Amino acid sequence: MSKKILIAEDETPMANALRLKLEHSGYEVSIAGDGEEAVRLLSDGHFDLALLDLVMPKKDGFSVLAFLQESKEITTPAIVASNLGQTEDRGRAESLGAIDYFVKSDISLADILDKVNNFFSRS
Repeated sequence: MSKKILIAEDETPMANALRLKLEHSGYEVSIAGDGEEAVRLLSDGHFDLALLDLVMPKKDGFSVLAFLQESKEITTPAIVASNLGQTEDRGRAESLGAIDYFVKSDISLADILDKVNNFFSRS
């Protein structure tokens, strides 16, 4: 059974590029275009991992992380993929339970795939 990944990303080209890369590697992928949709999808289905942007409309990624942290039923781990590179943002995301954090402009799609593969090989 393939692993299910939720991509919460409001930039459509980035979301589609990630989706294609992950699906090509055998993952089942869903996309949420904003934070509210991410919370709804996480509540309605089981995901093995979430790739979460921080700057999104309706509900930001920090709010989605807080939702995951407070939820007793949802145990989906989250890797933050953001354009926010400040130490404070990274620290806040980690304090809300993010298991990894990277700045999108500093990493290739292949490196993102490596992070996802490494996560699943450890779990």
